[in-house]
Amino acid sequence: MIPAPPAGPITIAGKTVSRLGFGTMRLTGPDTWGNPDDRDIALTVLRQAVHTHRISHIDTADAYGPHTAEHLVRDALYPYPDHVLIATNVGTVRPAPGQWKPLGNPFYLRACVEASLRRLKVERLELCYLHRIDPEVALDDQIAVLHSLQDEGKVGHIGLAKVTPDDIRYVLKHRPVAAVQNVLNTTDRDDPTVEMCRDLNIPYVAYRPLNAGILAQSQGLATPLNWILSQGSHVAPIPSTSQPRHLDEIVTAVQDGPA
Repeated sequence: MIPAPPAGPITIAGKTVSRLGFGTMRLTGPDTWGNPDDRDIALTVLRQAVHTHRISHIDTADAYGPHTAEHLVRDALYPYPDHVLIATNVGTVRPAPGQWKPLGNPFYLRACVEASLRRLKVERLELCYLHRIDPEVALDDQIAVLHSLQDEGKVGHIGLAKVTPDDIRYVLKHRPVAAVQNVLNTTDRDDPTVEMCRDLNIPYVAYRPLNAGILAQSQGLATPLNWILSQGSHVAPIPSTSQPRHLDEIVTAVQDGPA
């Protein structure tokens, strides 16, 4: 019998994947800047996630590094197994280590998608999130360029990150939203988009589920991760780590259930 994927299955962007995903943010250098101290370990963690633990939802972003995480994903996993979903985020610039700024200029967003296609070595981004809505650019313009890229076959499905219910409703007037990615953990519990996504049958991808490791130290791994999973079958956490042993512990925590 083939073992069940970690935390069971979920369908995101038309593909059935593991509810426990893996975020790549912590595979870069300090402050999500530059290369990791040990590139071989970063590659090992990615391969362990997919090939050992059967995690089939990998989340990355062009801003991680910047560009570092996408290169690592490609070098570790290409050619990508058919059952694996590689999701990436575009629309955030990195002026310096530890600094993040949304940039929703349509020309920039198009350039981001084209560059991510090259870095990941694919012809289409199966799931592409607008990493942040830029308040200085009309949302219509930001979404329109992603829709154009979708029509051109360069983007398969479009997701939204760090958004409100009003943002989701606005975008839904034009086309479906494939996934919503917001912060959710036992400290940051109150996100109204969780219920909204449940009602609209939109997968909710919970980033920072361990609050950058703080909750793992205070509550262990099982309690915060299984609390997130208990919020509904549409919720999929994407914890991140740079250490193989820590990844083993994360997978064990969701398989064993709450401590």
